[in-house]
Amino acid sequence: MKTKSIYQMSLVLVVAYLFSSCGNEKHEHDEHGHDEHAEHGHDDHDGHDGHDHKNIVGPNGGRVLTEFEPHAEFFVTEDRKVKITFVDEELKPVAAKDQVITVFAGDRSDPTELSFTVTENVLVSDKELPSGDDFPVVVMIKSTADSDEVGAKFQCNLHDCPTCDYKEYACICDHEEEK
Repeated sequence: MKTKSIYQMSLVLVVAYLFSSCGNEKHEHDEHGHDEHAEHGHDDHDGHDGHDHKNIVGPNGGRVLTEFEPHAEFFVTEDRKVKITFVDEELKPVAAKDQVITVFAGDRSDPTELSFTVTENVLVSDKELPSGDDFPVVVMIKSTADSDEVGAKFQCNLHDCPTCDYKEYACICDHEEEK
């Protein structure tokens, strides 16, 4: 019983830490070439050493998370479930294999935890995202059950973008979100 409580407290602390810096993130230059981003409408580099990247949109219209290999598209379905589609460098879907994914979303002190199962070569969450239209999300992926977890965090804003065809969490525009 004591071990379970320690594990649960540790998990809460890790999730709280990850949520603590959610928002519009900047990340260092990844393995993509500049031509690849320009090819997909993402030629937004402001310097070669450490530059911002706009979101990359996946085959379903969701946000591509480049922290993982293969990259993973995070897409919110109409019924508020999350569909994870793995994509190759050309943003073509590749079959999910042994990846283990957990998503934490919503209230930082009591986040909703989503688990995933493979359905037609993609991963679909076991339940819906929490209520609301704008909340932090932490995505944790293990390539295999025995590998280290890699995380991504961002603000999941489910409002329609006023200038492109995507939800704000996957928006590819230059506009500043109104706070």
